[in-house]
Amino acid sequence: MNKPLLLICAAVVGVSVMACAAKPSAQWQSDHYQADIGFYNKNDTEQDFSFGKFIAIGKRFFFDDYPNTEPFGLIPIAPIDLSALAAEQGDVVYRLGHSTVLMKLSGKYILTDPMFSERTSPVQWAGPKRFHAVPIDLENLPAIHSVIISHDHYDHLDEGSIKRLVHITKHFVVPLGLAKYLKDWGVPSENIHELDWWQSKQFGEFTFTSTPSQHFSGRGLFNRNSTLWSSWVIRSANQRIFFSGDSGYFEGFKEIGERLGPFDLTIMENGAYNPDWAKVHMFPAETVQAHIDLKGKAMLPVHNGTFKLAFHHWKAPLEDVTNIAQEQGQLVQTPIMGEQVNVDQPKWYKKWWRDIADEQ
Repeated sequence: MNKPLLLICAAVVGVSVMACAAKPSAQWQSDHYQADIGFYNKNDTEQDFSFGKFIAIGKRFFFDDYPNTEPFGLIPIAPIDLSALAAEQGDVVYRLGHSTVLMKLSGKYILTDPMFSERTSPVQWAGPKRFHAVPIDLENLPAIHSVIISHDHYDHLDEGSIKRLVHITKHFVVPLGLAKYLKDWGVPSENIHELDWWQSKQFGEFTFTSTPSQHFSGRGLFNRNSTLWSSWVIRSANQRIFFSGDSGYFEGFKEIGERLGPFDLTIMENGAYNPDWAKVHMFPAETVQAHIDLKGKAMLPVHNGTFKLAFHHWKAPLEDVTNIAQEQGQLVQTPIMGEQVNVDQPKWYKKWWRDIADEQ
């Protein structure tokens, strides 16, 4: 066993525990919250997430050999041209990596789960490292109307990114409990909007609705489920977009589709799945079914191609979800990172991951 790497892993765990264990536990008036257990899913999602299981998964992740969990060649990106972005008159979205999507809707900019850091970790000297550069530097972003956060895990709520977005972002729309983190990182209270499932916040022509997902939360070992996790519905003057955040497959997708659909675009989790956590992350076939349940016109799969967070081949999420979708007559859009997606003109994209060689 690699002792230095083991020490790094232990240090990451230790930093996470120390940083998060002392955070106060607020009490919430919600029909999916109990003071003794925190927030919970409506369906049974009990799986073994004990400390021993955590250590066992960590050992597999860092020390066992799973081929092609990371790309052997360079992942292509399309750098975003700021002048072209400013001149764009349509409703467009750009995948920046992992679950970070930059949208331009009705002339305003919206970011989902901004993750611009090099590593998804409580520290930047250890932890999963990104496979590719971000197509636009954070310092070059235009003024952001709203940042949407799905939950508090490190690959979705990134302290470094939030601190650098504070001065250019008007609204941060988050699930219950996340305001504490944002305030600690310099976001003014009046710019933070915490919502429970099915609650909405309207800003002019934009409406943001927190919708259920089937997941969990916690940034350390002792604050599990102390904050809420959400999917989101984003409505502008012309578009209706669904952002899944992280979720296992559940009947809630059908309810969201019935109550708030159909959707012009669904931005769906597709990656980092495994039988050990099958109830809180979707396999590709489930991602396609969720899109169908939501009554989506076209899908943009995310949560893949940027970090190693599971044991599957890094190409598998995109390859499988596109093949399954084609078989079922569903449109899945797989642009390279930074390539423009026109919400009103959905189309199939090149299967770019096939051009990257596997390790021999």
